[in-house]
Amino acid sequence: MLLQIALRKKASALTALITATAIALLPIPAAQAQEGRGPPTLRDSETEQLLREYTRPILRVAGLERQNIQMVIINDNSFNAFVADGRRIFVNYGAILQSETPNQLIGVLAHETGHLAGGHLAKMREQLANAQTQMIIAMLLGAGAMAAGASRGGNNGNNGLANAGAAAVAGPQEMIRRSLLSYQRQQEENADRAGVKFLTATQQSPKGMYETFKRFTSESLFAARGADPYLQSHPMPAERVASLQEFASTSPYWDKKDDPALQLRHDMVRAKISAFMERPEVVYRRYPLTNDSLPARYARAISTYLHGDLHSALAQIDALIAVQPNNPYFYEVRGQALLESGKPADAIAPLRKAVALSNNSALIEMLLGQALVGTDNKAYTDDAIKILRAAVAREPEAPIGFTQLAMAYGRKGDYAEADLASAQAAYLRGDNKTARELATRAKTRFAVGTPGWVRADDIVASKPPRN
Repeated sequence: MLLQIALRKKASALTALITATAIALLPIPAAQAQEGRGPPTLRDSETEQLLREYTRPILRVAGLERQNIQMVIINDNSFNAFVADGRRIFVNYGAILQSETPNQLIGVLAHETGHLAGGHLAKMREQLANAQTQMIIAMLLGAGAMAAGASRGGNNGNNGLANAGAAAVAGPQEMIRRSLLSYQRQQEENADRAGVKFLTATQQSPKGMYETFKRFTSESLFAARGADPYLQSHPMPAERVASLQEFASTSPYWDKKDDPALQLRHDMVRAKISAFMERPEVVYRRYPLTNDSLPARYARAISTYLHGDLHSALAQIDALIAVQPNNPYFYEVRGQALLESGKPADAIAPLRKAVALSNNSALIEMLLGQALVGTDNKAYTDDAIKILRAAVAREPEAPIGFTQLAMAYGRKGDYAEADLASAQAAYLRGDNKTARELATRAKTRFAVGTPGWVRADDIVASKPPRN
């Protein structure tokens, strides 16, 4: 189930400076994805579950298991991953798609965990705060010198004083900038070493991390040709890769291979992302008809339904189910195909199966709720409300769950709850004006002091997040 949403809060300029380089899938209109604040994200139960399994052992040995670190997939096809706020690891879908083995992606995630475990964000903020203070002092001293030069007239000596003042402004700023970049390069090297340490502690190979960084060395070297190494935020590529290889190759697990079952799951997720995010001709180049592997069949089945041939797509999906009858995501795709083809009633059964096999995935529950609401059958209303309430309780930042819940409450005639759910959906999309208007109306429908009234009042009183 591919769901495209947007993060509510933009990363600040500070965050953009201090984060390092480095990724789901539910159907909503593209316009909705553009309403929120921040980078557009993707949601997919299958992909997120795999990423959680990749990071769980690493976070455990890093001492971050209880920090509830979340994986966020960014709708960007470039290879990139980063940390921005100390509680989330952001991964471009392109990083998943381009990682040929689980170990390559796990290595990147281990590196980003190194940033979190090292407290690099907080430390960089301290460095920036100190730098700002130094810059202010330098600017004041330089401005004073220039003012003194100007007040003494235009002779050569006084011009020299004014020029010296200008240099006093520019010089320290350049030194401070170089110092900050040097500090960030050191953080990158520390994150590399921490990542290797975490991989070794979990008996995983650091070779994937090395292979990933080495793969981009040629392009980076070309782009950085002639660049001043002291003006780079990351270590120069060749230097970084050589250093990484030196200490990573000493790991006793250097030559350990990925488990074949994990490799298959990794390939299935890559196939799914390709089918949803790439043009059909690209999908068929990646997965031609001569390729009879399960991932190739998965990609072609999804691409077929997305581009209009429902009958053929269902036949392909049913063939996949015959091979893996307990795979919840095959049933999910079958239900999504039916739902998006205007057959919500037919989508209910496979989506119920998907929910049961996925241990009640909240994202799949939202899709099931959407199917129940989409039938226009009032007999399903209470069931839809029950399922959607459970889903948004576990996934409180997914606006589509509240949107479907609002529709279900409206069908039942419970307009207070409908307004509240609509307000929550608008708030999550970043539409604060609409959210406050709906919440204000909801307050008039609830008794003062009731839980619904309190939640609505919180939205009315909320302030837009600062960018």
